[in-house]
This record gives sequence, structure tokens and C-alpha cells, in this order.
Amino acid sequence: MRVRAALAAAALAVTATACQQVAHAAEDPVAAPAAKRMAKERGGLKTAVFAGGCFWGVEAVFSHVKGVTAAVSGYHGGTERQASYKLVSSGVTDHAEAVRITYDPAVIRYDQLLRIFFSVVADPTQLNRQGPDVGAHYRSAIIPMSAEQNAVAKAYLAQLKAAGIWDRPIVTRIERAQAFYPAEGEHQNFMLKNPRNGYILRWDAPKVKALKAMYPGVYSARFLRD
Repeated sequence: MRVRAALAAAALAVTATACQQVAHAAEDPVAAPAAKRMAKERGGLKTAVFAGGCFWGVEAVFSHVKGVTAAVSGYHGGTERQASYKLVSSGVTDHAEAVRITYDPAVIRYDQLLRIFFSVVADPTQLNRQGPDVGAHYRSAIIPMSAEQNAVAKAYLAQLKAAGIWDRPIVTRIERAQAFYPAEGEHQNFMLKNPRNGYILRWDAPKVKALKAMYPGVYSARFLRD
């Protein structure tokens, strides 16, 4: 998220902010298939963690999904002492920018969340980057929070690899769940609070638009406020 002078979003006449670097071509949404291995989760609300580049867009997409009751941007995979935006965005920690969501499996299943993730959130063929953001802290990763989520995630990754949807190999990893540290307040509900931000307009608003177009049945027009 280090700002560079050659920011393509400058064409939008806005000031460069976090999650903005030299822009590349935007990734197109992909019609990922429905999971063959459906999640079987019962007993109330569940938690899931996804890392898919800048957490602004990941949070924005899942905040528009019916059945999601909370979406928190934060840091996963490193220590509490280093869990700050300044350190994580410098690339010196082991964290990934990630989003922890709480959802009702009676409304939206975990396998459906995975399908949304691979369809409109992250390009699984990009190693240690997403779009204009480069570094291991922008890696795409699935962090299962239960044995059921882990089984579903493994099965879905195998299904996607066998389907050959992408021209390049899938590099998204399944990572062991570790402590999750919420990001600073200015990074929560970022798209809701900054709808005209250049990065949001260029990179994240199209993801939400794609969610609405591809999965209208689970799309919620209301941006969830955590």
C-alpha cells in the first residue's frame, strides 16, 4: 500500500492513499463453479477468514453478501507486536491483509463464500500480489476455522484446479488459522466511508458490481456496518 507517484488512479483526480501502487489491468470476474462438496455447518453463526489482497475490497464484497453479519479488516499470520498497518504494509512481517467475516450458514454456506471469493474477490493465479498491490502481505489465502471448512476448502481448490478455468496455475494457499488482529479504525468500512476514493473506484467498486451481476440472489444492496 505504499503510494507511488506514477499512480494510474491519478487520472481520476483524487489524492493517492493506501492500497494504491502502480495500476495494472483490472482482473475480470470469473464464473467459478458451484462447489461439489457443500459445507455442512450447524449451530448458529460461524467465522471465516479470507486474504485476497487489499482488505478494503475483500471487506466491501463480503459486506454486500446476505447472511454475513460482520466483516472486519485485519492482519493474519504474524505477531501481535507487529500487527500495525505501518509495519504490515512495509512487507517486513509475516501477516496477510485479511478479512474476518461472521456469517449465518442457514443463509449463506461456506462453500458459497468460497465461490464468491474466487469469482469476484481474488485472482488465485497471482503470487504474493493482487492487482496493483505487490508483496507477500497481499497474498491470496483461505484460512479455515474448523475441520469442516478445511475439508470444503481443500475439495474446492482441487475442483478448481481440475476445471482448468485459469490459464495459469492456482497459487492460493490454505493457511493454518492463527491469531487475527483487527486493523485500525480508518480501515474498517473503508468503501462505505470513502466511495469516491480513486482506488475504490478503480479496483473495488467493480468487484461489488460483479457480485451483484453474477450472484443477485445473495447480493445485498445495503453495505453491512460492522
